[in-house]
Amino acid sequence: MRLIQFAVPIVIGWVILPMVGTAQPSKPAYEWELVTANAPFAPRDGAGALTYRNRMWLLGGWNPGDRRHFPRITNNEVWSSPDGKIWSLVKPNTYLDQSFDITRDWEGRHTAGYVVHRDAMWIVGGDVNSGHYHSDVWRSTDGRSWQHVNAKKPVPWGPRALHYTVAFRDQIWVIGGQTVPQFASAKEQFYRDIWVSSDGVDWKQIQPNEPFWPQRGMIGGAAVFQDRIWILGGGTYDTANRPQRQYFNDVWSSADGVTWTCHTPKAPWAARQYHDIAVFDGKLWVLEGYSGSNRKDVWYSADGKNWTELPNTPWKPRHAASVFVHDGSLWMVAGNNMESDVWRLRKRDSRGNRPD
Repeated sequence: MRLIQFAVPIVIGWVILPMVGTAQPSKPAYEWELVTANAPFAPRDGAGALTYRNRMWLLGGWNPGDRRHFPRITNNEVWSSPDGKIWSLVKPNTYLDQSFDITRDWEGRHTAGYVVHRDAMWIVGGDVNSGHYHSDVWRSTDGRSWQHVNAKKPVPWGPRALHYTVAFRDQIWVIGGQTVPQFASAKEQFYRDIWVSSDGVDWKQIQPNEPFWPQRGMIGGAAVFQDRIWILGGGTYDTANRPQRQYFNDVWSSADGVTWTCHTPKAPWAARQYHDIAVFDGKLWVLEGYSGSNRKDVWYSADGKNWTELPNTPWKPRHAASVFVHDGSLWMVAGNNMESDVWRLRKRDSRGNRPD
């Protein structure tokens, strides 16, 4: 037991000086733990991150500097882990060369749409690194075998990339995004629309009422909180006609996709894109991202308006990481730091101690 000593009050005239204590400052409510600095998968960013059947699942990713594991810049392998330390290669990369058959497997990709919906993992659309836009939707219950659910019916919301994808009220939601003509030919467009589907085949467009969020995408992860979809920041990628990227730090939510509430037009965290968002411990979370350079800050909020920064983040700055909510913890995995590190954030108990 630590003894706390106090000075004796000193009386000067009629003024009593308060006792001065030596109590230690309170510990933060949360603590990061490095689970492993070198997971067996190759470094990557933009990999899909899903929690499904009590495991974390890492899907695809991008690393143009590693042609051994990413011969075509992106790959389509799938890894899974129950604890962040032991990772298993469930599906090896088949996206190797021009002989790849797009009817049998999904093309390598990153920053696509990833959701768990109707007890399955889903990949919705993709990126532009193949020189074209992905208008495919894939489904799997084991991570190894994938069904191309819309093989006979391309999605009606293409071409687009960098969209925000959420599973909400028994539907898959595709929100925003844009075309990137310098990488894949298409008319330059920055989307401000919403599409929903229960099966990945038939899609319906929702028409939001004004006011609602400006055109954007580049939001990793997803946030469904208090029975509402939340949009936290985001931005647009530069194009020929709009050479300056846009960065946002506004916060919006909706219970139906039609009526939107702006909880704050300017949160205290820096405007950013390629960040990750999540819901953990009854709070919204915003982690890392890009705002001209990589970031390492972490913020949380119970209402979307009032935000608290979690201090002393130990991991390196990054964007397009893979963030999981799994086993009572928030997980930060890999990203544009291009390391295969795995970090776990856990809440301390009422006495400020770690749960284990």
